[in-house]
Amino acid sequence: MPEEARTEHRGAAWVILPTYNEARNIKEMVKALEPKLTHQGDRILIVDDNSPDGTGHVADQIASGNRRVEVLHRQKKEGLGPAYLEGFRAALDGGAELIVQMDADFSHDPAYLPRLLAASEVADLVIGSRYVPGGGITEWGQVRRLLSRGGSLYSRTILRVPVRDLTGGFKCFRREVLETIDLDEVAASGYSFQVEMTWRVVKAGFSVMEVPITFRERQQGESKMTTAIVAEAAWRVPAMRFRGR
Repeated sequence: MPEEARTEHRGAAWVILPTYNEARNIKEMVKALEPKLTHQGDRILIVDDNSPDGTGHVADQIASGNRRVEVLHRQKKEGLGPAYLEGFRAALDGGAELIVQMDADFSHDPAYLPRLLAASEVADLVIGSRYVPGGGITEWGQVRRLLSRGGSLYSRTILRVPVRDLTGGFKCFRREVLETIDLDEVAASGYSFQVEMTWRVVKAGFSVMEVPITFRERQQGESKMTTAIVAEAAWRVPAMRFRGR
């Protein structure tokens, strides 16, 4: 049975797209997502951090002609975590039953969205995983691959979380998961936000499923990965373990 058919009777899903300088991607991303959103309550929420390239203006133009699209403007760039958390709160307030987070640069292929939504019927958190059978990465060099795999292994070992892709950012949460987790306590702002959210889900006793995806390097724009983001993850992961005791 097609994945789209299996999600016919699900609740409304909101897709959260944090953006910073994604003016060249956002129109095509919305266009690619729309056919996958089959519930009348589905929405796309663009969370823009005052992008200098005018992404927020482009998003407003899209939303003005599309009732499925909403835009949340933030005053400044504060990191991935705060943008997602604000988007999560808006989705919960808007009545979302499923909350999806994904990149706006096509590194997460919208074609996989039905797969995540379908799996949410049996799991509280679904992760689009690069590191389970059938998953993978294209275009990355050896150093970037080692950094990503090493980061997931490092986090999994320290936190003792049985999830292979702890740094993955393509996820679908059930509403009750985000209502149970104290979002005000989430401290990470960079890519360690992905680790912290999954760790909190497991710690709260919710079920997690990984479904395979192929991650693709962005085709336009610049990567947001920096040395500071990697450094934050290196110290914040053991801090989570210590705090969790």
